[in-house]
Amino acid sequence: MKEFELKYGCNPNQKPSKIFMAEGGELPIEILNGKPGYINFLDAFNSWQLVKELKEALNLPAVTSFKHVSPTSAAVGVKMSDTLKRACFVDDIEGLDDSPLATAYARARGTDRMCSYGDWVALSDKCDVTTAKLILREVSDGVIAPDYDSDALEILKSKRKGNYNIVKIDENYVPEEIERKQVFGITFEQGRNNFKINRELLENLVTKNKELPESAVRDLIISLITLKYTQSNSVCYAYDGQAIGVGAGQQSRIHCTRLAGSKADTWFLRQCDKVLNLPFLETLSRAERDNVIDGYINKNEEDVCAEGIWQKYFCEKPEPLTDDAAREFLSKIDGVSLGSDAFFPFSDNIERAKKSGVKYIAEPGGSIRDDAVIECCDKYGMTMAFTGMRLFHH
Repeated sequence: MKEFELKYGCNPNQKPSKIFMAEGGELPIEILNGKPGYINFLDAFNSWQLVKELKEALNLPAVTSFKHVSPTSAAVGVKMSDTLKRACFVDDIEGLDDSPLATAYARARGTDRMCSYGDWVALSDKCDVTTAKLILREVSDGVIAPDYDSDALEILKSKRKGNYNIVKIDENYVPEEIERKQVFGITFEQGRNNFKINRELLENLVTKNKELPESAVRDLIISLITLKYTQSNSVCYAYDGQAIGVGAGQQSRIHCTRLAGSKADTWFLRQCDKVLNLPFLETLSRAERDNVIDGYINKNEEDVCAEGIWQKYFCEKPEPLTDDAAREFLSKIDGVSLGSDAFFPFSDNIERAKKSGVKYIAEPGGSIRDDAVIECCDKYGMTMAFTGMRLFHH
């Protein structure tokens, strides 16, 4: 297939629309089901690069959940605790521990379930039945993978009344070194960002604390590779083999740090007893439960514990999660890793990171206030590496 005609571009008024190889060659994909759109393919090709790079860097199956050309999370196949399985709504899945790919999917899809609603999924490895069963029950636009087990493919084809988008990509495809795009009729050209992210990038430890355990190395690599495919400015918190909070597309770095930190806090709080034991009505869908949990934790548009409201969601009135209780729970969190796609210009980013249990940091360095940022890290006994490499993505 040399080109594929799309229904429309980013918006319905943007026609005609298609994808094709500029040099006239064959596209490195097969569309096995559905008819992906313009934004679907933007998500597919960016997300595939992320999981391919994660797999190469850590030698573990990797999965990412993408929305609007940024990852909501990314994860590798590390076994999950029973508590985390409950928080991610996968404690009922038989054989989950036997499929590292399914485990990676459960982590990635379970991190920020509200943002992942209607996502695009990328799998680093051949899709197995367990992973397909997990994808089947979530609201999702499509999936890209290097291959699919025959039974897994049939499961996925049954999704969305048979219209689920399933893309197979040639895992050996290597794009041209030079990439181009047009904006306002003007062509931009640049070399592809082929920079490799690995443990050697974390050797320049600039803080007094030089301790960097293997778990932190893994999580910082996950954070940095996630950032490489996240719309800038961006900051990413990672823990236990997954990205737990992504702050993307903000003009101010502290806003990235706050946004990502609030998502990381919500991820941790989903695992506290009060949230795990919320007495939901059996009639509530998974997506409705996600919305209620977010409201319960973050006290958003409505007080889900208020009289006349709680009856819509619960079989009995839950005890509210107070600010003091949330702070006490979060105060015990430690060992979180944090990556930034550009330098931290002020130490306020470190202060905010500390509130979410950050212990390990990787950022390019190069700010005129590097000394103040390092000093703040030293105040809290953090370990920070200067990578020397910016990771902007637009």
